[in-house]
Amino acid sequence: MSSAGRRLHWALWRMCRVPGWMPSSMTGRLSLSRNSKPSIPHAAAKPKLLFLVSEDWYFMSHRLALALAARDAGYGVVVATRVSTHGTAMEALGLRVVPLAQMKRSSANIWNEIKCLSEILSIIRQEKPTVVHAVAIKPVIYAAICSHVLKVPRFVAALGGLGSIFSDSGLKARLLRPLVKGLFRLLLNRENTRVILQNANDLDVMTRGCGLLEGNSVLVRGAGVDTEQYAARPIPDGVPVVMLASRMIWPKGVQEFVDAAIKVKEKTDVRFVLVGRPDCENAASVPETLLVKWNREGTIEWWGHRADMADTLAEATVVCLPTYYGEGVPKILLEAMSVGRPIITTDMPGCRELVESGRTGALVERRNAESLARAIEGLLSKPDRLALAGQEARKMVIAEYSVEQVIDQTLRTYGPIH
Repeated sequence: MSSAGRRLHWALWRMCRVPGWMPSSMTGRLSLSRNSKPSIPHAAAKPKLLFLVSEDWYFMSHRLALALAARDAGYGVVVATRVSTHGTAMEALGLRVVPLAQMKRSSANIWNEIKCLSEILSIIRQEKPTVVHAVAIKPVIYAAICSHVLKVPRFVAALGGLGSIFSDSGLKARLLRPLVKGLFRLLLNRENTRVILQNANDLDVMTRGCGLLEGNSVLVRGAGVDTEQYAARPIPDGVPVVMLASRMIWPKGVQEFVDAAIKVKEKTDVRFVLVGRPDCENAASVPETLLVKWNREGTIEWWGHRADMADTLAEATVVCLPTYYGEGVPKILLEAMSVGRPIITTDMPGCRELVESGRTGALVERRNAESLARAIEGLLSKPDRLALAGQEARKMVIAEYSVEQVIDQTLRTYGPIH
């Protein structure tokens, strides 16, 4: 482990062990008050649910329906997140927004991380929530520390996939993995904690590899999809459109998609479309200049960010996600299936479950453009199979992955409303 990693590990361990850590509003660092006894007062008549999510756009796409259901169930809902463009929209829906100033997904600077931890501690201490629901690895770890220190009655950790730390073989991932496993074991085995995982493989990794107690884990398969918003649409006539919609980062299989496009277009007339924008905070982001170059040369079409994803997916013949990232259950695949599109994805946890027995599309080898090209050609060569696979895909989503099922399962992890 690097010296910076050891310092961070030591600081986090101290916070877990010493109940008097309090933030300094002047410096943003942590100071120790031995006489203070931070705690959450008895819950008010209306329980409060605090979401901790790194980005507001992710909250809007993956957690908004859950937050609105919690609001309707009687919770006062607060969202702590980095606000870019969605703060006003969230507040218009009756959700109170607390901006996060220090949260940086890609930061590895020890002092930045301590300031981020201090900010989260301050927010939870001020809000006094009944339930804290944190999403993704870094928010889960930091919120778990702060919730323990402040004796929050209920803590819910949602891991929508285990990400690059568990799926990559690079040096950074290998250094961080033991630290993250140790923190999970230390922080997530408390009686008041529930950990939401999206696929059976992640559940196995957390229980066997990280020492998570089985009673603390809950399997909720994905973020769910609104099957009315993403209603079935007929597959369009004309030149087939093969679409990959995601953040434009390499582990989503962008290069493999482009390489497959070159191979397939040598033999037949097919349009290949990338939808989404680069993620500038991710070291694996695809450069925008390269996306523009591919688009200009006609290798693929790059449509950029689209807000109307139901209509966008309806323009596709087949939707691909050749990911080798540590996914939970990819929401974009569920949305495509709900619209009635066959999918092609990699034989990876959280993805393979959506292509059961090949009924809803095809599985390919990860990081293999040739395998992807063969699957695309195979599906497009059988128009009758395309339509049938799309129908089966929608049936599967309605039966197993609807947003109503996900909301019901998640609300139960919060415990009874008093």
